[in-house]
Amino acid sequence: MDKREALIRRYFDACNAGDHDALVSCFTPDAVHYFPPGLPGAPWRGAGAIAEGWVWCVETLGSQWTIERVLCGPEEGGPDGVPEAVIEWTHWKAKQNTALRGDEWYRFDPRSGLISEIRAYYASPAQQGVAINELHDFDYAGRGYHLKSS
Repeated sequence: MDKREALIRRYFDACNAGDHDALVSCFTPDAVHYFPPGLPGAPWRGAGAIAEGWVWCVETLGSQWTIERVLCGPEEGGPDGVPEAVIEWTHWKAKQNTALRGDEWYRFDPRSGLISEIRAYYASPAQQGVAINELHDFDYAGRGYHLKSS
């Protein structure tokens, strides 16, 4: 497994566990997590802030995440020499009985290999009253996506 994919999977394990210290260990101290408009306090700046955000989601929303797909770019990085990866995910919010699907673009510090930036993109606007926010008329089941939280 590519080391970037392994780190992303470790990050998601830490998210699902609500493990603050394990989350912090996945990031450079000055990492930034960007989100689409509408999330209060976004972007989250710093490894500690990112960890606190996800721990809050686990405790308050019953959040769990599944990784659907992972693609890693060249190990030597893109045009600017920064290693990158992109994933698809599902964010299950058990206490709200909803889910949100989306993608994230990752950038990694070339020296440490840690995550330095995440840019999140949602499959659709987060709609109130919709059980699973996802792309309209996309065959999630046919493509092998998770249809419920693990």
